[in-house]
Amino acid sequence: MFGMGMNPKQMQALFKQLGIKAREIEAKKVVIETDSGKIVIENPKVTEIDMKGMLTYQITGDIKEEIFSDEDVKFVSEQAGVSEEEARKALEETGGDVAEAILRLQS
Repeated sequence: MFGMGMNPKQMQALFKQLGIKAREIEAKKVVIETDSGKIVIENPKVTEIDMKGMLTYQITGDIKEEIFSDEDVKFVSEQAGVSEEEARKALEETGGDVAEAILRLQS
């Protein structure tokens, strides 16, 4: 793999020679919204890599996938008469099943 066995100074010199700049970005949370929900990355380590003007981001951390939307949370909250926090927890427990979440909260 690229860079294996290189010390950090050698890697920096190689990056500089290739016109690659990298910097760490301090972040608390990264959220990627998809059509089917959200991917939430807690405690992320974010690196911005600039390769001759083309920016890319490398993200690592604790990944949690939410398979329901904020609208689902609001709907469950309203239908069950509970807080959005309680609705979100019920959706997490039911794997995003809106009807099951409402039924659990109402019983």
